[in-house]
Amino acid sequence: MKFQVGDKIILLHSNEEGEIIDIIDNKMVMVNVDGVKFPAYTDQIDFPYFKNFTQKKPDPPKSKKFVDNLKPERQQSKFKLDKGVWLVFFPVFDKDVFDDDVVETLKIYLVNQTSDALKFTYLVNYLGDPEFELKNEIIPHSDFYLHDIAFERLNDGPRFDFEFSLSKPDRKKSDYFETTLKLRARQVFTKIEELKMKQEASFSYLLFEHYPDRPPEESFDLGKLAASGYKVYEAKNFRSSLEPVRTVVDLHIEKLTDSWSRLSNLEMLDLQLKAFEKYYELALLHHQPMLIVVHGVGTGRLRDEIHDILRNKKEVKSFVNQFHPSFGYGSTEIYFQY
Repeated sequence: MKFQVGDKIILLHSNEEGEIIDIIDNKMVMVNVDGVKFPAYTDQIDFPYFKNFTQKKPDPPKSKKFVDNLKPERQQSKFKLDKGVWLVFFPVFDKDVFDDDVVETLKIYLVNQTSDALKFTYLVNYLGDPEFELKNEIIPHSDFYLHDIAFERLNDGPRFDFEFSLSKPDRKKSDYFETTLKLRARQVFTKIEELKMKQEASFSYLLFEHYPDRPPEESFDLGKLAASGYKVYEAKNFRSSLEPVRTVVDLHIEKLTDSWSRLSNLEMLDLQLKAFEKYYELALLHHQPMLIVVHGVGTGRLRDEIHDILRNKKEVKSFVNQFHPSFGYGSTEIYFQY
């Protein structure tokens, strides 16, 4: 390769000057142009000597004109994407012992192609365990480098959790927006093969297109509810109408319905999750310090679904699936914070 780290270069398509800060592979480098770092193919850059030798001498500078309220120039994202907020993965290749191109790492960028400035919290989990967290802000029409992950970590079921909020709160917009992206190794392998065929540098996933509006507040006609047979209580007496406190909830299907034998596996799981949500909300209303959910051992499908729900609950201080003298490893202990 004719380029080295530290070389001064020029972008052929824009004549912008920059510096090489990293060598990605034989065909691609990472450059820094006016503080913005992004990847570029080596055939899209060159040394600035030829330009400096051939360009005409600049015209004498014109007298400066002063303009009030001049708006600063907006930073542009280097990724050409449609409107929305995107998570972009940039594979970094290396040669193996057989001189084949293999992916070593994935560089991850957050790209904001909207007109909103956003605050965000970014969390990466592997096999359900949090490993990396970042809180920051991204301006409109820009990209933000998050971090690198080793390609081999795709085998550990990475999950990328985001919580977004507007930098300037808007009463018409939601207070926050949460979204999650899960990646599977086979899915990424397919994406990378497509990149090679199309000779593209990155692949991306849309997190959301528009920041959501605040949901309308619904008003209920309590008289109609009472006339329809529903029990209506005064707010000061609502706790007396709640079901009794339960510190242990058994979600075995035979405990929830007598006709479980006629249900499909999916119907059973749906019924169990609805029961879990019901008693979870009751525990919060009663300000319980903890709740034990008995899900059994089995294949672990119900346990995993419950754990995924708990990870996104702000009221959960911690939860653990450990040996219990009454339930073995078939229960999860949930501890709340208020």
